Amino acid sequence: ETQGQKVKECQTELKYLKQNKEKACEIRDQITSKEAQLTSSKEIVKSYENELDPLKNRLKEIEQNLSKIMRLDNEIKALDSRKKQMEKDNSELEQKMEKVFQGTDEQLNDLYHNHQRTVREKERRLVDCQREVEKLNKESGLLNQEKSDLLVEQGRLQLQEDRHREHVRARDSLIQSLASQLELDGFERGPFSERQIKNFHKLVRERQEREAETASHLMNDYAEKESLKQKQIDEIRDKKTGLGRIIELKSEILTKKQNELKNVKYELQQLEGSSDRILELDQELTKAERELSKAEKSSNVEMLKTEVISLQNEKADLDRTLRKLDQEMEQLNHHTTTRTQMEMLTKDKADKDEQIRKIKSRHSDELTSLLGYFPNKKQLEDWLHSKSKEINQTRDRLARLNKELASAEQNKNHINIEIKRKEEQLSSYEDKLFDVCGSQDFDSDLDRLKEEIEKSSKQRAMLAGATAVYSQFITQLTDENQSCCPVCQRVFQTEAELQEVISDLQSKLRLAPDKLKSTESELKKKEKRRDEMLGLVPVRQSIIDLKEKEIPELRNKLQNVNRDIQRLKNDVEEQETLLGVIMPEEESAKVCLTDVSIMERFQMELKDVERKIAQQAAKLQGLDLDRTVQQVNQEKQEKQHKLDTVSSKIELNRKFIQDQQEQIQYLKSITNELKSEKLQISTNLQRRQQLEEQTVELSTEVQSLYREIKDAKEQVSPLETTLEKFQQEKEELINKKNSSNKIAQDK
Repeated sequence: ETQGQKVKECQTELKYLKQNKEKACEIRDQITSKEAQLTSSKEIVKSYENELDPLKNRLKEIEQNLSKIMRLDNEIKALDSRKKQMEKDNSELEQKMEKVFQGTDEQLNDLYHNHQRTVREKERRLVDCQREVEKLNKESGLLNQEKSDLLVEQGRLQLQEDRHREHVRARDSLIQSLASQLELDGFERGPFSERQIKNFHKLVRERQEREAETASHLMNDYAEKESLKQKQIDEIRDKKTGLGRIIELKSEILTKKQNELKNVKYELQQLEGSSDRILELDQELTKAERELSKAEKSSNVEMLKTEVISLQNEKADLDRTLRKLDQEMEQLNHHTTTRTQMEMLTKDKADKDEQIRKIKSRHSDELTSLLGYFPNKKQLEDWLHSKSKEINQTRDRLARLNKELASAEQNKNHINIEIKRKEEQLSSYEDKLFDVCGSQDFDSDLDRLKEEIEKSSKQRAMLAGATAVYSQFITQLTDENQSCCPVCQRVFQTEAELQEVISDLQSKLRLAPDKLKSTESELKKKEKRRDEMLGLVPVRQSIIDLKEKEIPELRNKLQNVNRDIQRLKNDVEEQETLLGVIMPEEESAKVCLTDVSIMERFQMELKDVERKIAQQAAKLQGLDLDRTVQQVNQEKQEKQHKLDTVSSKIELNRKFIQDQQEQIQYLKSITNELKSEKLQISTNLQRRQQLEEQTVELSTEVQSLYREIKDAKEQVSPLETTLEKFQQEKEELINKKNSSNKIAQDK
């Protein structure tokens, strides 16, 4: 369920990462194209500026020539007006002339000649002025043509400038969009300076490097997890292969032991007839003795010998019967003891099987869920050792992450304090600038103030010049007795007109000092304010640096630190979750270790019990007991009484046995041969006992091998399930790694 949820989260994250990747690719393409456009636009603007400089110089020359033409044109117009006025005055004077010249003809002639000379000079000057006017008109036409061409070129350059500004606005808009997506401060409002553009490129490259570093870290984590998963798969595969080899090896050993057991049982069956052969030998021995007894009945000695032999045979029969009865009695007692021991061993085996079953049923699900199979003590101890090592590594990683998190938190606090200090410094600078400027637009206020100072300077110079001009004009009109206007050369008709002009000039002359004083006072104030503003230029540069570089860089660092803190918190939470999972697993496995140790001890004891049961079963094998102890004991008493009777008879007839020594020797030889054969059979019976013990050992080993093969086969199935599970998890890790790598590369 946890893996499914994690897969869903990864799929959701993959979806957003794909969107971010597509957007990043689109933005990267746009940035590349816009950078190319910006570079080309800069080159075009630079070339236009290079072309515009000589045009500006040429336009300045044309404007100077135009001002000169306009001045000459005004002079021409003034001269034409003066000429017309003079002609008009002359005609009026001719019409109104009532008074004849009172001087001599020579004086009049001189006056006339002087006047003619003056007229000729004026005419000559007029011709020169007309020629100059024609020349200037031609130059004015050429200059107007050149001016129109320059205006056309200026329009074209203005259009290109507008396009460039549009491109810059589009670039600034894209920068704002990308900065908003990347959460970069300092790029909320355009236009952006060249330093801001470089700073933006630097931040984007840093972000790309951080993303690459994060992707590398993520790939390393995936590689570590994949290596760990491969190690687990190899361990499970090795265990499975080892179990398979154990099953194969023990199957071969089982087959070999079964063949040995089969051969031993066959040999036991071959030796099974040895007991019957002993009985046959006894019968043959009795028959031989009886035949010998019959052969010697013809003589008394022989009869005595026969009787003795008969009695001895009877005694021997009785002895054999008693021995058989003793053996049977011993076998019955042994059988009873063996039965009792076998029942106790069987009960002990059932108890130990039950204990083993209870331990397995109590811990089977838990250990199978932890290891994928039910382990033995060594396997569980190895697993606990690896789990303890994993816990220590996880704790080390957690400590390292907590240390990095504390360092990042401290760095965050330091950056916040630095941002607060910079913002307070910026606020102080802005307040200082606002107190002096009255607004935040420092450059435009300074330019406007410089223009006002220049205008005031020009006005002051104009007022100073006007005072001198007015004084000169008044002096010319009063002291020099000039009868025409000093500006337009208009002749005054009456004295009143002259006095009116003088009065007007004097009134203007009186106002000029006050205006000059107020202009100079205002100019000093503006110059003082300009000096203060120029003194604030470093403050203005500091404000620009704080707004465009230092504070945005600190905020971007703060965002990066916040992202690192969030990543570290996620890693810490992941490690704590992992630690919270594997520590209970280790504790539960430690609890199970004691029971597994007890179970292994029970299994060893169970093997010993099974071996003892096999031994007791081998002892019971081949016994056919159909009588009770009481019946055998009663028969033994009867045979013992009969034996005592026969023994007394033998003792009575012993003195007659000496004559029958030869026959007895012969019978003894036969008896010795039969006994020799009987001894050989007894040796075979001892071999049979060894084979029975070997049968017990082989049966125990076969049962132990059966059980070990069964346990190994039971462990193989969960191992295969666990191996498939780990392989599937490894494939999922590889898929996640590939998808994360692709997302990171795209991003």
